[in-house]
Amino acid sequence: MQEKGDHWSGLIGGYRIPYDPRPALQAIEQGKAELAWEELWENLYHQGDVGSASYAAVPEIVRIIAHTEKPDWNTYALISTIEEARLSEHNPPVPEWLEPAYQEAWKRVPELALVHLAPASDETLICSILAALAQAKGQTTLGKLALLTERELQEIIADYS
Repeated sequence: MQEKGDHWSGLIGGYRIPYDPRPALQAIEQGKAELAWEELWENLYHQGDVGSASYAAVPEIVRIIAHTEKPDWNTYALISTIEEARLSEHNPPVPEWLEPAYQEAWKRVPELALVHLAPASDETLICSILAALAQAKGQTTLGKLALLTERELQEIIADYS
């Protein structure tokens, strides 16, 4: 994990309370992913709310993605969800100390996403990768749509046909 002085101890999660994502991120790297992903989703994103802990997790998740041959769908889905929420007026901006790492992480996403998309066959993983790719290219609405399953998209199409 990148150490940023004492910034990590003052991070705020999606519930607007202190949260340090490092233990969960370390658990993922140690192969204890299932509970760690649940913890990250629970604490980094809450009903559209994100905080500094959410933003701090993105460069670390992208680093994990870069060292993974077959990523978990959560990697791409969570960073996409955080980026979508970041654009909402009610969420705080990325902290100044974190901005360079956050932007650099998103610059890496397209190349990583394309590498992982080619062999992907799981619908959820494919949707998550496409969402992250769209978000990285500034296509927010497309990113939102990509996170929907085929069934959800068919329902939307049926409602508007």
